[in-house]
Amino acid sequence: MGKVRRREFVRNAAFGTMGLLILRNAKSAYSYQANEKLNIACVGVGGHGWANLMAVSSENIVALCDVDEQHAARAFNRYSDVPKFSDFREMLDKMHKQIDAVVVTTPDHTHAVISVAAMKLGKHIYCEKPLTRTVYEARVMREIAVKQKVVTQMGNQGSATEGLRRAVELAWAGVIGEIREAHVWFGGGNHPVDRPREEPQPPPGFNWDLWLGPAPYRPFHPTYIRGGWRNWRPFGTGVLGDFGCHTANLAFRALRLDMLWDQKVKRPKGAVIRVSAEASEIHPETYSRWVIVRYEFPSRGNLPPVKLTWYNGGPKPPEEILRDLGQPMTDAGCLLLGTKGAIFSDCPWNTRFTLLPRKQFEGFQGPSPTLPRSPGHHAEWILACKGKGPKPFSSFDIGGLLTEVILLGNVALLVGHPIEYDPLTGRIVNCAEANRFLHREYRAGWTL
Repeated sequence: MGKVRRREFVRNAAFGTMGLLILRNAKSAYSYQANEKLNIACVGVGGHGWANLMAVSSENIVALCDVDEQHAARAFNRYSDVPKFSDFREMLDKMHKQIDAVVVTTPDHTHAVISVAAMKLGKHIYCEKPLTRTVYEARVMREIAVKQKVVTQMGNQGSATEGLRRAVELAWAGVIGEIREAHVWFGGGNHPVDRPREEPQPPPGFNWDLWLGPAPYRPFHPTYIRGGWRNWRPFGTGVLGDFGCHTANLAFRALRLDMLWDQKVKRPKGAVIRVSAEASEIHPETYSRWVIVRYEFPSRGNLPPVKLTWYNGGPKPPEEILRDLGQPMTDAGCLLLGTKGAIFSDCPWNTRFTLLPRKQFEGFQGPSPTLPRSPGHHAEWILACKGKGPKPFSSFDIGGLLTEVILLGNVALLVGHPIEYDPLTGRIVNCAEANRFLHREYRAGWTL
């Protein structure tokens, strides 16, 4: 994963210290008075939630919410005078008139219920990746954000970096020609285990019922909480969901896959996304040690069909692909293969890239920038919330689509055979029974 640690990366991306460029005309975005601050509530403030809290600490933090008092202690102590809640619904009910925006850093299975409840009250949302646990939830999140006209941002922080945006510009400019093949890989895998039989009591100050939220009830066990949830199907999305929205971000944008959801874009009749997948094993409770997912996307306007393959937990692209380009294999990467060259990123967050073969592109400068540069992933969201900056680069109308694509891989694994997905209708068209995997039934008392 390179030398940049996860926490260090998030901090740098949040505050724009990873070599980002600010456009000359961005001065107006900073013209607001120093005392014009957003009133922000944060849901989930332990672990990575602390990093997100610090990234928006320039604003007024007016409420904190966490079901785990011990895990949230640092944040609760830092903001000792701020109202504290364990139930986000109570927070929104009591304080919605005092809240402008909400930051959601909770396990995947509660992203949607929290974010949708806040958006329906007109609150701007910053939500961690993957945007949701299910394909259906991702579509609902995107639709509600548009309907409510709120400013949104998904937490794939590499989106703010110069490296990713410049690579996207070069791909769109045709620097490497037509792209018909892409490979994305990540070294980590999951750990299939059976559901624990022990039923210990939750730690003091831990509300297990609220932590479960919409997920089916099961007895508490510490293996589920404080990061362990990522491995469990009812709560997380596995390594594919956890890092797909980071490592496949560049490919999704460079290939303009978002065009498949645009009814105005020319496409073949009956165009579908075909997804097939294989794994080390399919465990009913947890995710697999290794996974390979093959996506086949149809043409999009004048862009040709393209195949994208995801690998995690050990499998990687054929080594000869990189070797022929003069590039050694890496632990993680994103490779776009064009008719005139390739774009390669060896960073899980796509923050840097190389044009391959290196000798062919030696001294290459490329076209002038066309995308806005970011002051930082959280900062651009804050500015947009204030009406002082452009639409966030990973707003839900992009982040939601990326999540939708990534999670189709998990669906294909459960179905056990290739699926054909219509992005316009949100339905699997070659197997009606498979549509049940696009969502899950919520526990009584929980709705979107």
